[in-house]
Amino acid sequence: MFPHHLTDSRAFDIAQALIDGFNRHYRLFRETTAQAKRRFEQADWLAQQQAQALRIEFYDQRVNEAVDRLRNDFNVEQISMDTWQQAKLHYIGLLTDHHQPELAETFFNSVTAKVLHRSYFRNDFIFVRPAVSTEYIEDDAPAALPTYRAYYPQKGNMRQTWERIVSNFQLDKPFEDLERDAEHVAQAMASELGGFRPRANFQIQVLSSLFYRNKAAYLVGKIINGFTETPVALAILHGERGGLVIDAALFGEDELLLIFSYARAYFMVDMEIPSAYVHFLRGLMPRKPRAELYNSLGLQKHGKNLFYRDFLAHQRHSSDKFRIAPGIKGMVMLVFDLPSFPYVFKVIKDFYPPQKDTSREQIKSKYLIVKQHDRVGRMADTLEYSNVAFPRQRFEEELIKELQHFCPSLIEISGESIVIKHVYIERRMIPLNMYLHEANPEQMAHAVVEYGNAIKDLVAANIFPGDMLWKNFGVTRHGKVVFYDYDEIEYLTDCNFRRVPTPRNEEDEMSGEIWYTVGPKDVFPETFGPFLLGNPQVRDVFMAHHADLLDAAFWQEHKERIKAGHVHDVFPYEAGRRFRSGSSRPARSWAAGV
Repeated sequence: MFPHHLTDSRAFDIAQALIDGFNRHYRLFRETTAQAKRRFEQADWLAQQQAQALRIEFYDQRVNEAVDRLRNDFNVEQISMDTWQQAKLHYIGLLTDHHQPELAETFFNSVTAKVLHRSYFRNDFIFVRPAVSTEYIEDDAPAALPTYRAYYPQKGNMRQTWERIVSNFQLDKPFEDLERDAEHVAQAMASELGGFRPRANFQIQVLSSLFYRNKAAYLVGKIINGFTETPVALAILHGERGGLVIDAALFGEDELLLIFSYARAYFMVDMEIPSAYVHFLRGLMPRKPRAELYNSLGLQKHGKNLFYRDFLAHQRHSSDKFRIAPGIKGMVMLVFDLPSFPYVFKVIKDFYPPQKDTSREQIKSKYLIVKQHDRVGRMADTLEYSNVAFPRQRFEEELIKELQHFCPSLIEISGESIVIKHVYIERRMIPLNMYLHEANPEQMAHAVVEYGNAIKDLVAANIFPGDMLWKNFGVTRHGKVVFYDYDEIEYLTDCNFRRVPTPRNEEDEMSGEIWYTVGPKDVFPETFGPFLLGNPQVRDVFMAHHADLLDAAFWQEHKERIKAGHVHDVFPYEAGRRFRSGSSRPARSWAAGV
């Protein structure tokens, strides 16, 4: 129960210290996000990548600062639980007119988790459920920039309307030919909507901030006509002639889901009221969980919080049991799932086979690389949790035995709970090896081409997957192939790609052992074939589309380009969607479906 009276003056000071810590965090978050516009205008892609990685670290830095302040100024571990409850009530009061209350509640939880024992992780002491509504914040915040702008096209002037919509973002770099591009958008819209007739409330609503990622800026909105709402996004790039171009117009939920995929890097979007952006985006993509939308906006800590609430709710409404995940067992990860829940849980084992020369800290560092890196639609995002309590009766006995055998240092069985001290959670996909086993010839061919596309996109992003076996890739519901086994990834620029030397003599040629020297970062692409291409049908498709992956020159060429500062284009839409495909700015040869 909460205390009836706010009697401890320290409680308000603690709450104020916490809200000060959060406000500092969001101010710095917004500052680096707002600078994405300038970096885009100046085509400073390397700075954009660096800012992307650094921004991910901001949250933990501010949480640690707040923890230090509480410990130094208030000796917080010694205060009574009654005072801590009062601090939470004061904190709720400070959120009454706040523009990011849901994020501030998550910040409170993050700090609390570092200063209180987990036995206090319940609603009296942390925000298990939200205490402040995010509904209609914008209506009570007239000073804030409106979340979206509405435009009302007049008959016959769609081109002029799109020109005005794009111009209103005031990008400080001219377009090569905005009139031409706006006409492309108007024609694509007419084609998409099938020669529509404008209704009385015909309008286009566009979010007020552009979405920056990689080398693109995305305009996101919807077209409303009568009872029909059509999501729309425009991709704005730098053209070959130095000006900006609208590269593509994308319509419908499915195309926006590809842009907002969990296998892509977080956007940079300047938002005063994030919940209003998420509400708007949910209208465009109702199948997308709110947790994933917050993640895609760079607010992944709150995304984690929402995901965990959804996970607890799912457990309350289901009765199946956690089990060892289907498929080939990993050497360094123990993977389990709940059949009714579309995610997998990955725990680092305490020991590994001799061929895996690694450690827990090395594995965690690889996952951090993926978190901070541009995932180019080919690496699944992971949610990382500490001290997660699961109900013991929901675990199959075989899974409990596996956890106790392979991960004893990370498992604590306490009464009716199993506490896992460190776990990664990812979207479930069909392992590619299982998919190929069950696929018909057409599906198999598509998956093999996609597999090669995935590796080439990772190459473009300066990632060498390390272990390229089929089992380390998965197939999404959209038919895309995504990499998800990160314990051997390296930066491409750290690898040394070599051809296998010519045998010196017959003895070398017949030897079953490697007779040439191999450095720790040496990679021999021509040796991939025997491990990947045992199936003749798979081999035929692979060699027709991706034989270059077996050539060291392919890898070395991309390595040199990246080291020279080149940042590749990677498009989250098909080449056929590009207004300029086939012109002087061709899509990459493997861009389709990316």
